[in-house]
Amino acid sequence: MPELKRLHAGRAPAVLAFELANRTYFAASVSDRGDDFFDQFTDRYHASLAEQEAGICAFYVLVAEDGSVLGRFNLYDLKEGTARLGYRVAERVAGRGVATATVRELCRMATAVHGLRTLRAATSHDNAASQRVLVKAGFVPVGPATATDLGGKSGTWHQRDLQPWTQPQQEGHQGC
Repeated sequence: MPELKRLHAGRAPAVLAFELANRTYFAASVSDRGDDFFDQFTDRYHASLAEQEAGICAFYVLVAEDGSVLGRFNLYDLKEGTARLGYRVAERVAGRGVATATVRELCRMATAVHGLRTLRAATSHDNAASQRVLVKAGFVPVGPATATDLGGKSGTWHQRDLQPWTQPQQEGHQGC
Protein backbone atom coordinates (compact mmCIF):
# COMPACT_ATOMS: atom_id res chain seq x y z
CA MET A 1 0.00 0.00 0.00
CA PRO A 2 1.49 3.40 -0.93
CA GLU A 3 2.32 5.66 2.00
CA LEU A 4 2.52 9.45 2.26
CA LYS A 5 5.88 10.32 3.81
CA ARG A 6 7.69 13.52 4.66
CA LEU A 7 10.46 14.51 2.27
CA HIS A 8 13.99 13.95 3.57
CA ALA A 9 17.53 13.98 2.17
CA GLY A 10 17.67 10.23 1.51
CA ARG A 11 14.75 10.40 -0.90
CA ALA A 12 16.51 12.65 -3.42
CA PRO A 13 17.42 9.86 -5.90
CA ALA A 14 13.85 8.47 -5.93
CA VAL A 15 12.35 11.95 -6.35
CA LEU A 16 14.70 12.74 -9.24
CA ALA A 17 13.87 9.40 -10.88
CA PHE A 18 10.14 10.20 -10.51
CA GLU A 19 10.55 13.66 -12.06
CA LEU A 20 12.63 12.36 -14.98
CA ALA A 21 10.37 9.38 -15.71
CA ASN A 22 7.26 11.59 -15.79
CA ARG A 23 8.64 14.78 -17.32
CA THR A 24 6.88 14.41 -20.68
CA TYR A 25 3.65 13.29 -19.02
CA PHE A 26 3.65 16.31 -16.68
CA ALA A 27 4.45 18.75 -19.50
CA ALA A 28 1.19 17.79 -21.21
CA SER A 29 -0.85 19.43 -18.42
CA VAL A 30 1.46 21.72 -16.43
CA SER A 31 4.39 23.91 -17.38
CA ASP A 32 7.62 21.94 -17.88
CA ARG A 33 10.14 22.47 -15.10
CA GLY A 34 12.86 23.09 -17.67
CA ASP A 35 16.38 21.76 -18.01
CA ASP A 36 17.66 24.05 -15.24
CA PHE A 37 15.46 22.23 -12.73
CA PHE A 38 17.20 18.95 -13.51
CA ASP A 39 20.67 20.49 -13.86
CA GLN A 40 20.33 22.10 -10.43
CA PHE A 41 18.20 19.37 -8.83
CA THR A 42 20.50 18.70 -5.85
CA ASP A 43 20.73 22.37 -4.88
CA ARG A 44 16.98 22.89 -5.29
CA TYR A 45 16.23 19.75 -3.30
CA HIS A 46 18.41 20.89 -0.40
CA ALA A 47 16.81 24.35 -0.56
CA SER A 48 13.39 22.70 -0.28
CA LEU A 49 14.53 20.74 2.75
CA ALA A 50 15.77 23.99 4.33
CA GLU A 51 12.38 25.64 3.69
CA GLN A 52 10.69 22.64 5.27
CA GLU A 53 12.99 22.79 8.30
CA ALA A 54 12.18 26.51 8.66
CA GLY A 55 8.44 25.74 8.65
CA ILE A 56 7.78 27.69 5.45
CA CYS A 57 6.69 24.64 3.46
CA ALA A 58 5.94 20.96 4.02
CA PHE A 59 6.90 18.47 1.33
CA TYR A 60 5.59 14.93 1.04
CA VAL A 61 6.05 12.04 -1.35
CA LEU A 62 3.75 9.11 -1.96
CA VAL A 63 6.02 6.08 -1.73
CA ALA A 64 5.23 2.66 -3.21
CA GLU A 65 6.10 -0.57 -1.41
CA ASP A 66 9.23 -0.88 -3.58
CA GLY A 67 10.45 2.58 -2.46
CA SER A 68 9.68 4.33 -5.74
CA VAL A 69 7.92 7.69 -5.69
CA LEU A 70 4.36 7.68 -7.04
CA GLY A 71 3.65 11.34 -6.37
CA ARG A 72 4.66 14.60 -4.78
CA PHE A 73 2.26 16.49 -2.52
CA ASN A 74 3.43 19.85 -1.22
CA LEU A 75 2.16 22.57 1.09
CA TYR A 76 3.68 25.96 0.27
CA ASP A 77 3.75 29.25 2.16
CA LEU A 78 2.44 27.99 5.49
CA LYS A 79 1.32 31.07 7.40
CA GLU A 80 -1.60 32.25 9.46
CA GLY A 81 -3.38 28.90 9.14
CA THR A 82 -3.29 28.76 5.33
CA ALA A 83 -1.13 27.15 2.66
CA ARG A 84 -1.06 26.48 -1.06
CA LEU A 85 -1.31 22.88 -2.22
CA GLY A 86 0.61 21.52 -5.18
CA TYR A 87 0.78 17.91 -6.33
CA ARG A 88 1.66 15.63 -9.21
CA VAL A 89 1.32 11.87 -9.60
CA ALA A 90 3.13 9.40 -11.80
CA GLU A 91 1.55 8.51 -15.11
CA ARG A 92 1.45 4.84 -14.10
CA VAL A 93 -1.06 5.55 -11.30
CA ALA A 94 -3.00 8.42 -12.89
CA GLY A 95 -6.75 7.97 -13.21
CA ARG A 96 -6.97 5.42 -10.38
CA GLY A 97 -8.04 7.69 -7.52
CA VAL A 98 -4.52 7.88 -6.08
CA ALA A 99 -4.27 11.67 -6.30
CA THR A 100 -7.74 12.19 -4.80
CA ALA A 101 -7.11 9.82 -1.88
CA THR A 102 -3.72 11.36 -1.18
CA VAL A 103 -4.98 14.95 -1.37
CA ARG A 104 -7.70 13.99 1.13
CA GLU A 105 -5.05 12.47 3.42
CA LEU A 106 -2.89 15.57 3.09
CA CYS A 107 -5.89 17.73 4.02
CA ARG A 108 -6.24 15.70 7.22
CA MET A 109 -2.52 16.04 7.90
CA ALA A 110 -2.59 19.76 7.12
CA THR A 111 -4.88 20.25 10.09
CA ALA A 112 -3.55 17.56 12.45
CA VAL A 113 0.18 18.07 11.84
CA HIS A 114 0.50 21.65 10.60
CA GLY A 115 -2.48 23.36 12.27
CA LEU A 116 -3.82 24.69 8.98
CA ARG A 117 -7.41 25.84 8.49
CA THR A 118 -7.46 26.61 4.76
CA LEU A 119 -5.79 25.17 1.66
CA ARG A 120 -5.74 26.78 -1.78
CA ALA A 121 -4.72 25.21 -5.09
CA ALA A 122 -4.63 26.56 -8.63
CA THR A 123 -5.28 24.50 -11.75
CA SER A 124 -5.03 25.49 -15.38
CA HIS A 125 -8.17 25.43 -17.50
CA ASP A 126 -6.74 22.56 -19.59
CA ASN A 127 -5.97 20.35 -16.57
CA ALA A 128 -9.39 18.72 -16.13
CA ALA A 129 -7.95 15.78 -14.18
CA SER A 130 -6.53 18.06 -11.49
CA GLN A 131 -9.78 20.00 -11.31
CA ARG A 132 -11.67 16.71 -10.70
CA VAL A 133 -9.20 15.69 -7.98
CA LEU A 134 -9.69 18.97 -6.13
CA VAL A 135 -13.49 18.87 -6.35
CA LYS A 136 -13.60 15.24 -5.18
CA ALA A 137 -11.30 16.20 -2.28
CA GLY A 138 -13.69 18.93 -1.13
CA PHE A 139 -12.22 22.03 -2.78
CA VAL A 140 -14.47 24.64 -4.39
CA PRO A 141 -13.59 27.14 -7.14
CA VAL A 142 -13.05 30.62 -5.68
CA GLY A 143 -11.73 32.73 -8.55
CA PRO A 144 -9.39 33.10 -11.49
CA ALA A 145 -5.74 32.09 -11.41
CA THR A 146 -3.40 34.12 -13.59
CA ALA A 147 -0.58 33.05 -15.85
CA THR A 148 1.89 34.07 -13.12
CA ASP A 149 0.10 31.73 -10.68
CA LEU A 150 0.35 28.80 -13.07
CA GLY A 151 3.63 29.14 -14.94
CA GLY A 152 2.22 30.79 -18.02
CA LYS A 153 -1.30 29.33 -18.10
CA SER A 154 -4.58 30.75 -16.86
CA GLY A 155 -6.93 28.80 -14.66
CA THR A 156 -8.90 28.72 -11.44
CA TRP A 157 -8.09 28.91 -7.75
CA HIS A 158 -9.79 26.30 -5.56
CA GLN A 159 -10.09 26.42 -1.79
CA ARG A 160 -10.93 24.00 0.99
CA ASP A 161 -11.72 25.09 4.51
CA LEU A 162 -10.44 22.38 6.82
CA GLN A 163 -12.14 21.04 9.90
CA PRO A 164 -10.03 20.45 12.97
CA TRP A 165 -9.06 16.81 12.98
CA THR A 166 -9.72 14.89 16.15
CA GLN A 167 -9.11 11.27 17.00
CA PRO A 168 -12.44 9.43 16.97
CA GLN A 169 -13.38 8.21 20.42
CA GLN A 170 -13.81 4.51 20.94
CA GLU A 171 -17.28 3.35 21.83
CA GLY A 172 -17.79 3.37 25.57
CA HIS A 173 -14.67 5.53 26.20
CA GLN A 174 -15.44 8.25 28.71
CA GLY A 175 -12.33 10.34 28.15
CA CYS A 176 -10.08 11.70 30.91
